[in-house]
Amino acid sequence: MTKIEVLGTGCAKCKRLFANAEQAVKDLKITADVVKVDDIAEIVGRGIMIPPALFIDGEVQAEGRIPDVNEIRKMLTEKKP
Repeated sequence: MTKIEVLGTGCAKCKRLFANAEQAVKDLKITADVVKVDDIAEIVGRGIMIPPALFIDGEVQAEGRIPDVNEIRKMLTEKKP
């Protein structure tokens, strides 16, 4: 199963990124675990200096910006083997 993580402190940008990720999963009709990571120590520990950040299966896909739904769908479809 694909794991999508949105790293951020809960600001409006983080919430919008989370919503975009959920919509992309819904649009693609895939099974994915979409989770929020708001622990500052974990965010910094992963090397993120400018939230929000988007991780897909443990790899950073975006940092400091909010990819739109189309871009996230593309990330998810390109990730498939």
